[in-house]
Amino acid sequence: MTISLILVLSVFGLLIALYYARQVSQIPLTQGISDPAEAERLRKIHGAISKGAMAFLTQEYRYMIYFMVAFAVLISFLVDDPHTANLNEGLYTALSFLLGAGVSMVSGFIGMKIATIGNARTTVSAKTSISRAFQVALQSGAVMGFGLVGLAVLGLMGVYLMLVGLLPSGVDTHILMEVMAGFGLGGSSIALFGRVGGGIFTKAADVGADLVGKVEQGIPEDDPRNPAVIADNVGDNVGDVAGMGADLFGSCAESTCAALVIGAVAFATNLEALLFPILITAIGIPLALATMFTARVQEEKDVAPTLKKMLIVSTILSVVVMFFVTKWALPATFVISGSEYTNLGIYWCYFAGAVAGLAVGLLTEYYTSHDFAPVREVAKASETGAATNIIFGLALGYHSSVGSILAIAVSIYVPFYFGGMYGVAIAALGMLSTLIIGLTIDAYGPVADNAGGIAEMSGMEEGVRKRTDVLDAAGNTTAAIGKGFAIGSAILTALALFAAFLTRADYLQPDVDLMASISLLDPLVLTGLFVGAMLPFLFSAMTMKSVGKAAFDMIEEVRRQFRTIDGIMEGKAEPDYAQCVAISTKAAVREMIPPGILILGTPILVGFLFGIPALAGVLAGSLVAGGVLAISSANSGGAWDNAKKYIEAGNLGGKGTDTHKAAVVGDTVGDPLKDTSGPSLNILIKLSAILSLVFVPFFVEYGGLLVN
Repeated sequence: MTISLILVLSVFGLLIALYYARQVSQIPLTQGISDPAEAERLRKIHGAISKGAMAFLTQEYRYMIYFMVAFAVLISFLVDDPHTANLNEGLYTALSFLLGAGVSMVSGFIGMKIATIGNARTTVSAKTSISRAFQVALQSGAVMGFGLVGLAVLGLMGVYLMLVGLLPSGVDTHILMEVMAGFGLGGSSIALFGRVGGGIFTKAADVGADLVGKVEQGIPEDDPRNPAVIADNVGDNVGDVAGMGADLFGSCAESTCAALVIGAVAFATNLEALLFPILITAIGIPLALATMFTARVQEEKDVAPTLKKMLIVSTILSVVVMFFVTKWALPATFVISGSEYTNLGIYWCYFAGAVAGLAVGLLTEYYTSHDFAPVREVAKASETGAATNIIFGLALGYHSSVGSILAIAVSIYVPFYFGGMYGVAIAALGMLSTLIIGLTIDAYGPVADNAGGIAEMSGMEEGVRKRTDVLDAAGNTTAAIGKGFAIGSAILTALALFAAFLTRADYLQPDVDLMASISLLDPLVLTGLFVGAMLPFLFSAMTMKSVGKAAFDMIEEVRRQFRTIDGIMEGKAEPDYAQCVAISTKAAVREMIPPGILILGTPILVGFLFGIPALAGVLAGSLVAGGVLAISSANSGGAWDNAKKYIEAGNLGGKGTDTHKAAVVGDTVGDPLKDTSGPSLNILIKLSAILSLVFVPFFVEYGGLLVN
């Protein structure tokens, strides 16, 4: 019954995504536009954004496919459990890896496609009413939410059924779940390139457009005279839709795999309990649909509160329904790793994760929305120049990490008390319980942002741009909330994977008490902690420098076009948009490789040369330092962005003043922090952990070359 229920719910999620996709796609592209010239401009701009986004995705996916094949071969050779010599576990894990990577790529493509379809439809719908435009943007985001989760659940269940059919009968359930971890590794590997590559693309274009267009030429953000404006709009989709989708797909798959591995021995003969982690995500599909029915906007002031209400309603529904699901799926008492737990205790683990996720989201809103004091303080600091703006923005980011980390700390302690490391894995899934709604409102952001840009570039009337600006302002805050949610869930997911890594290593070495042998006073562990804590800073330095190098190329190109194309400022000549898209694409593909090598190479190298204790230290150090740095970076960037928008709304002198120029500089500094380095740290801490989990057999057999 459990398998059938999960499959039905996953297909139901895909059907909902298809329904919303049809609803958006059926809106005529130029609906309500009577001016033929305006309609033609809209078609041209929409076509350029869509073409640019797909060109980047095609180029990026080509490199991803090369990587997938090469890494699958590596897995098939190195992942070889000595206890299952005749099983060829590496081959099955490689197959699972390829499926996870493939599903992640499909999810990103779907999200990108509907975002580029929905942006212009949101623009033309804004001619009718704010309510209609909001619904179109939200439905565009819902395609990403329901489609991705439906594919994730179907993929996890499909891999499980495939392995049950392919693996020899009688294979230990623990081995089966270990092989399934390859699915999570595949999803997270694609997220690495989606997040890093997409982040570099979008910020190169954004920085170039802002510094040359706004500051040097004094033209509006989405002015069609700016050569980088199309690349900037393309970047919103590749970074915040495809990149975010791949990131959260990875979190969903990884946390599920972690829970499956930890609970495999205890629930080997209880299918409902064994598949409980997958069921959690599947149950979220009908709950998210119920939440969608609560999203109604009548006036402009309703937009932001409605989006926040959706997160709250989704959390409340999940914690109520999951009480009964947990009591049904799990036995009253059970034993994991020698400790006895109850199904009620596991429910409290789920509850702690869900509430912590909501708390992190609300705290992120407080620190990044210009409706609250912290962002207004940053905006006020701009009156004395860019330096004070940057100082206050950095301070805000550091301070904002306190509340979020404390909420996450509680969501670690409570689950560990009630359910051990299995409880932590369930808490991670609890934090992801609102994944569909989180993805929906996050993808809504770039759709609304693009809608405003299209309205500006098409020269539509002031009323349309005012409505799209309202949608964009709310979307800017929800994007920040989405990043906070993604970081929080990544921390819990990585911790659950870390637990699964130790559990599996302990299982493969029955003659060694691994848990007792790993001590903070062990020189290898302590050294690993420091090395791991250094990795997020090195990774951030690499990605920020990559944005800087790519932005330099973009700035030079935009300046060249303003200098050499006669009539561009008078609107008599058209900029070469395609060249700017090509520059961002080339830079993103080139610059995403070194950070990828750092993340993928470090765990394998440390585990092989120094063994599992040293690798455990590296994972713990990178998790703690990376989590705090990610929250600080993302919130500083979000605050700088909204401080600029607060001034542009007419406060503190408004656009064109020295205060505004200082805020633009701060926003430019924050761009790579909030859209590249900060979110990409999610991938660092998750991918390192899932990679270590998958390669445990290799480390057990050959690890510690330099210390054994």
